[in-house]
Amino acid sequence: MAVNRAIEGRVYPPTEPYLVGREKIREFARAVFATNPTSYDVERARAAGHADLVAPPTFPVIVQERALAQLVADPTTGIEPVNLVHSTEYASSFRPVVAGDELSAVLTVTEVAPRGPHTLIVAGIDITDASGAVVSTMTSSLFVRGEQ
Repeated sequence: MAVNRAIEGRVYPPTEPYLVGREKIREFARAVFATNPTSYDVERARAAGHADLVAPPTFPVIVQERALAQLVADPTTGIEPVNLVHSTEYASSFRPVVAGDELSAVLTVTEVAPRGPHTLIVAGIDITDASGAVVSTMTSSLFVRGEQ
């Protein structure tokens, strides 16, 4: 099945809110070898002016992945997960993510372009907090292999 080019411009509904927890921040920080003490020690984070532990800058990828899962699970896209390769990722942060944040993501398919027998899909993802303020934006390029 070929990728449905008509998905370009499609906007998926917001993901369920993700409550950022202290232990998730610590686990993520350890996994990415973050060394900033504000990701581990609440008192150090508060002394630095934050309400709670501060997540490493790449932490919103956890919420982004939930949005990408909507795209991949959508049967109208023509995406076969076995043929999907995550190509590139760009992110911009507008404020630090801290423990206690509730984050959601909205994915917009911004481009669907053939590349020979393959297809490039570009998705823009806005990560917002409970007030609706944008915390981070991400752009993911996905490569869907076509039939050889």
